[in-house]
Amino acid sequence: MGVGIRTKDLRKIYTSPPPMAAAGAAFGGGFKKRSKLPKAEIVALNGVSLEVAPGEIFGLLGPNGAGKSTTVGILTTRVRPTSGEALIGSFDVWREQVSAKRLIGVVQQRPNLDFALTAREILMFHGAYFGMSSADRHRRSSELLDQFQLTPRADDLTRGFSGGMMQRLSVARALMHDPQVLFLDEPSTGLDPQTRLLLWGIIREYNQLGKTILITTHNMEEADELCHRVAIIDHGQVIALGTPAELKTSIPGGYVLQLRFSASSDGLIDRLKQLPGVTEVRQNGAGTDVYADRGGPLIPAIVAAAADSGAELHDVHISEPSLENLFLHHTGRSLRQ
Repeated sequence: MGVGIRTKDLRKIYTSPPPMAAAGAAFGGGFKKRSKLPKAEIVALNGVSLEVAPGEIFGLLGPNGAGKSTTVGILTTRVRPTSGEALIGSFDVWREQVSAKRLIGVVQQRPNLDFALTAREILMFHGAYFGMSSADRHRRSSELLDQFQLTPRADDLTRGFSGGMMQRLSVARALMHDPQVLFLDEPSTGLDPQTRLLLWGIIREYNQLGKTILITTHNMEEADELCHRVAIIDHGQVIALGTPAELKTSIPGGYVLQLRFSASSDGLIDRLKQLPGVTEVRQNGAGTDVYADRGGPLIPAIVAAAADSGAELHDVHISEPSLENLFLHHTGRSLRQ
């Protein structure tokens, strides 16, 4: 039976001196003792509750700084939570760290390989750390080097590896001890399309063995292609949760038309709201977002509405139903920001 993941009311607050205060202390700006500097609180997680089923590929989707990596850091025992619960299977990750660590494999956002070792040595040492026998380590490392297309460079020092090769080796290392739960923090960042597709195929194959996989990403395509369910996170809170298909169909109208006019007015907004198929109109900074059940066919009516209001349509971007649009609907900004 597989192993699941659960968090309940997970909070993490970081404290640090404000940058200006720290600078003042460093250059004699009036602070005599660093301990007396006022501390600023940064709320990284604000009550995150998730339940990942055994054997599920679960995605945490959100922009940089949303709280994805902090969530993974807590679940992998690298970050201590301020409050709340985090469990791998039945083990509390902070009260039973050793038991939890035996169940997990972790691929961090940036490769942290030992450049003084070869690819094969990195896998062999990792297997020894988890108590694998010499025979099992040799067999498993050879299998993974072949699977990740690293066999020709198996006995080369990793300092000469490309970024894509380092990422492949990092994933292979995480799989070396056959963990029940695999954490992948932004696994496709910086990868070329061919390497990304190879990685996606390996993730699917590993999941078919009954393994639980949690992926953090800000890549909508990755979440859509790989994940059974997705939680969209922003400012340390879950703002949407469901299958990719469910989330995309939850957007009012489905399509988003991002418009820029020469001038905008309440009259123009009212006219846009009355157009057939339009479900919602929002001001978004200098632009206007129109949610509708169609895209291009609506443009002539929008141009006419603008002309009647004394404005011109200067720019338009049409998005089909997507996770990007869902995030835009909830937060008013692009997921890529």
